[in-house]
Amino acid sequence: MLLIEQEIDVPAPPLLSTSPPFAVCDSRQGGTAGTDATADKGVLGYFEQRIREHLPADGIPIRFAVTQSNSDGYHCELGVLGGIDDLRIAQPTSIFEFARREVENTDKFNAVMVVPTGIGAEIGGHAGDAGPAARLLAGACDTLITHPNVVNASDINELPENGLYVEGSVISNLLMGTVGLEKVRANRVMLVIDKHPDSRISDFAINAASAARAALGLDLPLVVEMDPPIRMSFEYSSSGRAVGRIESLELLYQILKEHRSEYDAVALATMVDVPKETQMEYFRSHGEVINPWGGVEAMLTHAVTMLFGVPAAHAPMLESIEMLNLRLGTVDTRIAAEAVSAAFLHCVLKGLHRSPRIITDKMVFTHPGVLTAADISCLVIPDGCVGLPTLAALEQGIAVIAVRENRNRMKNNLEKLGFVPGKLFIVENYLEAVGVMTALKAGVAVSTVRRPLGETKVSQERAERSSVANLEE
Repeated sequence: MLLIEQEIDVPAPPLLSTSPPFAVCDSRQGGTAGTDATADKGVLGYFEQRIREHLPADGIPIRFAVTQSNSDGYHCELGVLGGIDDLRIAQPTSIFEFARREVENTDKFNAVMVVPTGIGAEIGGHAGDAGPAARLLAGACDTLITHPNVVNASDINELPENGLYVEGSVISNLLMGTVGLEKVRANRVMLVIDKHPDSRISDFAINAASAARAALGLDLPLVVEMDPPIRMSFEYSSSGRAVGRIESLELLYQILKEHRSEYDAVALATMVDVPKETQMEYFRSHGEVINPWGGVEAMLTHAVTMLFGVPAAHAPMLESIEMLNLRLGTVDTRIAAEAVSAAFLHCVLKGLHRSPRIITDKMVFTHPGVLTAADISCLVIPDGCVGLPTLAALEQGIAVIAVRENRNRMKNNLEKLGFVPGKLFIVENYLEAVGVMTALKAGVAVSTVRRPLGETKVSQERAERSSVANLEE
C-alpha cells in the first residue's frame, strides 16, 4: 500500500462561473443553480465528481484541501491511498459522503475547533501551541471537539476537561453527518512502533508507554515493533503545505488486523525521513518554517482511521540519537516542547486514553450519549481554510467563525463561499471568537452589539389592482 499527495486543478462549474467561486446550490435556500452534481450534493458532489476523473482506478482520497481559489476554479491537494485491492480490503466509505442534518439540537452548545496540519498556522502550526486557544474556546461551550494538531506538544497535552480528542478525518466525517461520537471512560491503546536500528530510540517509546501506564493509568495491552519499518518521507507541496509519501504499509495493516480485538485506539511512533538540514532550519527559523512532520503524520492516521474505524494518532521517532546532541539553544516558544523531548509520545497516549468511540451505525445516532452533526453549534477555523470541515459546515448550516490572526498558507476568501447571512463570522482573534460563540449561545444577533447599529429595514409592497380584483373574485 502507498500513500501519496496529489494536486488537482478543478475548474469552476460552468453555470457557476459568474457567481462567487464557492456558490452552492441548496434547494432549501433557493440558492444558485448548478450542474447535475451540484444540484444533488452542492459543491461537495462537484468536487467528488471532478477529483475521481484524475485518480487512478484504485486511488482512494483520504485527505482534501482547497489551497487556493478564484473565479476560474480551485487548486486542490489530496492525500491518496493506493494498493488496497492487493490486500482484498473492502472499499472504504468516500470522504465526500454527505448526510444532511434534519435538525439542530440546541440544548447544548458544542463547538468544533480545527487548525489544519501542515499549513503553517501562526497558532497551532508548531507544537501544541493552539492549546491555550482551545482552553479559551472550551470555556465558552459545553463540549469542544478538536484534533491532535491543536493540543499535541510532545510530552505535554493540555486538552480541556470538556474537550474531545478526535482524529482529523473523523471531525470531517462528523460534520459531514456520516459518523457520531460516543464518550468513553477509557480506551485500550495499542502502541505500534518502528523497530529502530538504534535500540535506544525504541527504548524511549517503550519507556514512554510504561510511564503512561504508571502515571496516567493507561490500559496499554501491547507494544508491537514493526520490522521492517514503514517508510515515511516529508515533502512540501506547491502551496507550501507540509505533506509526504508513505510506503510499505502492508505490515502495519496486518498487525492492526491481527490484533483488532485487543485495542480501541492506536498510537503510532515511526521514523519520518526529514533531512538534518531541514530539521535544523525548522528549529532555528523562529517559527517561520512549516513543521515538516505534521502533514505526513496526518496522512497516516487518516488512513488507519479510515480502514479500521478507531481513533489514531502519531508521534515521530528520532531518526538518529545524534539529534539529541544538537545545540539548538533557546528555540521559538511555540516549538519548545519538541526541543525538550526524546520520545514525543506522551501527548498521543494521553489524548487517545479517552478519545471518543467512532459510531457509524446511524440507528445509534439518536442515542442520548452520541454526538452527531445535529449537536454541533459552530466551527472555529483559521481564516482562509477550505477543506471538508468548512464545506460540510456550509452545507449543514453550521456557523463558521474564521480567525484572521491565525495566518497560514491557504489562499481562499471565505466570504465567497455562499454562506447564508448569520452563518459566517470573520473575527480578528480567538478572544473575539469567544464573543461570537457567546452571542450565538445566547441567541443574540452579533450585529446588535456593535456600533453603529444600522437602521431597521422597511419595505413597502403594493398589490396591483388586477391582482386585488382577482383575489376579490
